[in-house]
Amino acid sequence: MLQTVTVSVPATSANLGPGYDSLGIAVELRDFITATITDEPNVVVNIVGQGAGELPTDASHLVAKTIIETCATFGKPIVGLNIECKNAIPQGRGMGSSAAAIVAGLVIARELCQVSITEPELLQLATDIEGHPDNAAACLLGGLTIAWVDEDGHADAVAMNVNPEIVPVFGVPKGELSTHKARGLIPAEIPHKDAAFNAARSALLIAAIIGSPELLLEATQDRLHQQYRVEAYPESMELVAKLRSLGIAACISGAGPSVLALCTTQNAALAIEVVAEQGFSAVPVPVAEEGTIVLEQPA
Repeated sequence: MLQTVTVSVPATSANLGPGYDSLGIAVELRDFITATITDEPNVVVNIVGQGAGELPTDASHLVAKTIIETCATFGKPIVGLNIECKNAIPQGRGMGSSAAAIVAGLVIARELCQVSITEPELLQLATDIEGHPDNAAACLLGGLTIAWVDEDGHADAVAMNVNPEIVPVFGVPKGELSTHKARGLIPAEIPHKDAAFNAARSALLIAAIIGSPELLLEATQDRLHQQYRVEAYPESMELVAKLRSLGIAACISGAGPSVLALCTTQNAALAIEVVAEQGFSAVPVPVAEEGTIVLEQPA
């Protein structure tokens, strides 16, 4: 086994409006995680940045838990582990922090154990843990991703390049939101016309992100999940409405409460100004063309 592995994992935004549990995009806001096998029979996690003083620092930390369980699955159990996390991804804000931790743990386990496992197999393991593949696919592959799960529970994804004119801008609130709570607000059934509406917008959104940014405002409309979650993040939905009234393609990022504005080079500055005026932290970040990266040296 290798003794030390460092990976870089990007933040992600899922759904992108209409693409519930299927569409995702990776951005250049990254956590850097170094894991070292030790002879001491304990697990220590040191955290700098996002989550410091809040996340667990023992074997219950999601990265540590994923590494330990995955290495055991590979037939190479770990006795002791030291993990250094330099976190930039906000926790509990709908920017893929849990998917990033899971993907980081899986890739680190693969490298430590020196096993041959493909990206589709890694995505499947991540989906088994996370419950849905949208964030994990974008984190693993980078760019714009379409992810799906077949009737047998097998996950897969494809990645595509994003039009260089598109500039993601996040509006990040101070408060967190449980993904489980947000998902619980969505009804079990929706009207057929709303399903058809979202199917059309999801297809249009792919065309918009790849090559026709002028279609982003129309393509990011949603009738499947955001309207049912208003009570969970009313201020975020107000920001979405404000941005959209100005012609900026805004939606809730993942399960929220962060807002994602898929801007162009022409309206990114306006989006940043509006986000700040509404009391959110404005975070403009380029699209991450690469997903998870294994680094030769600790960051």
